[in-house]
Amino acid sequence: MTDSEAEMGLPTIERKPGLQIWTIEKMKMVPIPEKAYGSFFEGDCYIILHNTKTSSGFATDLHFWIGRESSQDEQGAAAFYVTQLDDTLGGNPIQHREVQGYESAAFKSYFKKGVIYKKGGVASGFRHVETNMYNIKRLLHVKGKKHVSATEVDLSWDSFNKGDVFLLDFGKVLIQWNGPSCNIAEKSRGMGLARSIRDGERGGRAQIGIIDNEKDSPDLMQIMKAALGERRGELRDPTPDEKADELQKANVRLYHVYENGKDLVVQEIATRPLTQDLLRHEDCHILDQGGFKIYVWRGKESSPEEKRAAFSRAVGFIQAKGYPPTTNVEVVNDGAESAMFKQLFKKWTEKEETQGLGRTHSIGKIAKVEQVKFDFAQLHARPDLAAEQRMADDASGKVEVWRIEDLEMAPVEPRTYGQFYGGDCYLVLYTYMKSNRPHYIIYMWLGRHASADEITACAFNAVELDRKYGDEPVQVRVTMGKEPRHFLAIFKGNLIIYEGGTSRAQKSEPEPAIRLFQVRGSGEFNTKTIEVPARASSLNSNDVFLLKTNQVCYLWCGKGCSGDEREMAKTVADIVSKRDKQTILEGQEPAEFWLALGGKAPYASDKRFQDPATHYQPRLFECSNQTGRFIMTEIVDFCQDDLDEDDVMLLDTWDEVFLWIGKAANNYEKNESVSSAKEYLKTHPAGRDVATPIVMVKQGHEPLNFTGWFAAWDPYKWSDGKSYEELKSSLGDVSAISEITVDLKNANLNSIKANNKSTPKQTPDSAGSGFVQSPQTHQPLANSNGSGGINCNNNGSSSLETLENGAFPREMLINKTVDDLPEGVDPAKKEFYLSDADFCDIFGKTKSEFYQMPKWKQQNEKKQHRFF
Repeated sequence: MTDSEAEMGLPTIERKPGLQIWTIEKMKMVPIPEKAYGSFFEGDCYIILHNTKTSSGFATDLHFWIGRESSQDEQGAAAFYVTQLDDTLGGNPIQHREVQGYESAAFKSYFKKGVIYKKGGVASGFRHVETNMYNIKRLLHVKGKKHVSATEVDLSWDSFNKGDVFLLDFGKVLIQWNGPSCNIAEKSRGMGLARSIRDGERGGRAQIGIIDNEKDSPDLMQIMKAALGERRGELRDPTPDEKADELQKANVRLYHVYENGKDLVVQEIATRPLTQDLLRHEDCHILDQGGFKIYVWRGKESSPEEKRAAFSRAVGFIQAKGYPPTTNVEVVNDGAESAMFKQLFKKWTEKEETQGLGRTHSIGKIAKVEQVKFDFAQLHARPDLAAEQRMADDASGKVEVWRIEDLEMAPVEPRTYGQFYGGDCYLVLYTYMKSNRPHYIIYMWLGRHASADEITACAFNAVELDRKYGDEPVQVRVTMGKEPRHFLAIFKGNLIIYEGGTSRAQKSEPEPAIRLFQVRGSGEFNTKTIEVPARASSLNSNDVFLLKTNQVCYLWCGKGCSGDEREMAKTVADIVSKRDKQTILEGQEPAEFWLALGGKAPYASDKRFQDPATHYQPRLFECSNQTGRFIMTEIVDFCQDDLDEDDVMLLDTWDEVFLWIGKAANNYEKNESVSSAKEYLKTHPAGRDVATPIVMVKQGHEPLNFTGWFAAWDPYKWSDGKSYEELKSSLGDVSAISEITVDLKNANLNSIKANNKSTPKQTPDSAGSGFVQSPQTHQPLANSNGSGGINCNNNGSSSLETLENGAFPREMLINKTVDDLPEGVDPAKKEFYLSDADFCDIFGKTKSEFYQMPKWKQQNEKKQHRFF
């Protein structure tokens, strides 16, 4: 750090992956301990730095967070420090302005277990909670299914409602009260937050009680009434979250913002769909996403003054537009834009970006399209490759095809598989083996000229076919001309699409005497033949064309086509026409060829150059349209754990849109899922192609081209994962406690088992002198009599087992980091979780004898035996 940076109060920034957080205290940046990450005081401002490792170093996000009770001075100091840090880090970080309760998806992604808003702050004298502090009495209002936040509210029944989760926290006791309208995901997220408080803030030494139904939990309700008094009146209905719908987010506008004297001039440049070339390197721009979010784009060649003024200009813009002061702001840099920013543009090209397998686009350079041969044996070993190549398997499975005829499924003759007519709709069932059991994909192919009734009947019959196979198949909606790669591959190069007509026996129209087909593809996995208008202007020098007449079938080979493409065209020609084949090269056409096409005409003869690469990061959303408004919640840095059983999730990989249907998703959202996906494409700010394939995936039956988008996918998660009820029961038998008293002043819990027969389980308290509640057993508190009531003999056995059921094998405790320890184990007291026999064997004394030793002797022995 330089002297000037030190003078400004800038801390040392560690170049390491992960989070670093500071609070503003007396106008200085003060680091907060990692154990307090995720907890924010409403009266403070914070600066959050997040580094992500990349191939070239780190990608940095810099956030300043504004508590709703923070002072203007603190807010100004936080904004100042973010600007200075941005300069220190070379102007590369993406900057975010976050307001309490309205944080960005990126901010929320850092705190998977949830965010806690606490009353007070530095100025009020409240400090960050230290581990194992019990002098606490607070009520937390927990909201959210995906992004959990807990706000400290008044200790009163007036704070409660029917639809949310509330945590009553007494330090040693956490009571989770679930509103009668809560769903399983909200209850599970609330429990996850309660466990996080127990294990993080309390060192694992706290008891959690759950109230799902007040009548079933009289003892816990007694505690709540002691703290809150008797409840009078009915609980109120929950307040719906204020979220922007997709129509609002689609309303994107780009502005050029500059100063003219003392005035800030805002000039609108363009509306949706935006294109990348609108962004000028010498300028700064504001992109307004319907008032939902404001982006400031800083051009590489813009002045340092303009770059530093980004936040102030965004705030000025928000005020001028009359938007709420809570509006989210993100500052992005030219050449280092965020994934969310890029997806607001119709097409986004990266400099020196690889396209597909090994193909690179460089701005200013031209390259002929290269067909890359791909080894499909790699698919199962590398799901990420399967996802990138859009391949569920190697296309060697079984294919069955039906045509929709009189609104019913009519089998198609196998010898004509691969031939699709634009006037029809088809169902294709693909069966393949994976892990020694069959998996299924149902393709719904919708002809461009098919009737609305046929399209509806196709969807209905797909559902029936899906049920026949136990609701397991993946369903893919394919619009004519937008066939995904796997669909091409299963027909082994013989996919032929006729513009109109039908394959039915009773054809309403005679077949045209002259037809022209364009053949594109270099092998059986990527070849598609499409009928085009039979005229010379349809030709293209880069491809092979088949001209079918009543006398002969011409194979016209453009100058830019490859040998592989010519070979594939010969195979297709035998299907298209039974007439003699005549191969002709571009420039050597006979007169009859041009006559059949209605005469010569100009056509595309320039080399087909590779399209600039358009690389978009996959994005995961939770879908909801139950309120009548289409709302999507994005999950940044997603993983498999973000897929909940009662969800319908949308995964956008740009070329395909996946719908993941959880087993417990409600019927309304299941039935509306495809409509939701269509609405998503229709309202996308980048003006997306509404014909993009939509793939419906069922929980537990995910194909490789879906799982490959997730960093780590566990195929056994759905069978091995614990349900909400199982997680609840693992917290301990709280309902069996018959007598509970709470000293609300000291927040102590004394509890006695109804039968009073079980031996109290004990664990050392933070001072190492007494005993408090064991996190494994959740049994009553007890104090040691200090008499060493456990005797250790020569064989290491114990006359009294103090932790029989709660003990762990020594291998799970010795020389283990905090992350590797079993859940609930206090890392500072690992030795206590040994069985009495193991403890005596390792330390040569009983636990009572050990804990009566001076602290420094305990530490030395723990170091010696690798428990420190």
